[in-house]
Amino acid sequence: MTTGPDPALRERLLEAAYECIAHYGLAKTTVEDVVKQSNVSRATVYRAFPGGKDELLRAAVGWEMGRFFGRLAEAVAGAPDFAALVESGLTFAHSAVREHAVLQKVLVTEPERLLPLLTIEQERPLAFITAFLLPYLEREQRAGRLVRGVDLRESADFVARLILSLISSPGTWNLDDPEQVATLVREHVLAGILTPAALA
Repeated sequence: MTTGPDPALRERLLEAAYECIAHYGLAKTTVEDVVKQSNVSRATVYRAFPGGKDELLRAAVGWEMGRFFGRLAEAVAGAPDFAALVESGLTFAHSAVREHAVLQKVLVTEPERLLPLLTIEQERPLAFITAFLLPYLEREQRAGRLVRGVDLRESADFVARLILSLISSPGTWNLDDPEQVATLVREHVLAGILTPAALA
């Protein structure tokens, strides 16, 4: 029976690829760079990522996105209710993206290479955020704070998609201003999902 690459080895290669992207950029990072950074053989890299550089870089972007949303989940885990969770999540994510040195560097120097990768990998954080939100929505439902007839999974997916969109493109909303974030979340994102009492 064929098994996939060792998880620890895969993590090592993804971390090495990320370090190379941080140093060289997406366009100039090569498989050979990752070989040197990870101290494994070229054949080992290709066994783990048969698609070569394109697959490796796509996986590295997805890996870093996963780490980012893991930190986001930790940051909001203590929120007292669903509205507060979404508010603190937006604030944290906006600030973290702005302060993410590698992301900002690549967005400035190679947006035409990064943005397609982010689009391809978007389903992974979308699924993660949706699954993360569901228990909080279930708790709101048990407390009678959910609008009658609202579908939990559809609502979690809808909120997750809005969060991802607002993180990268907040439009005229100032996500550094707690009052604006509260207005955005309570009057737009969650209107129709939570009861007026839950949004008060």
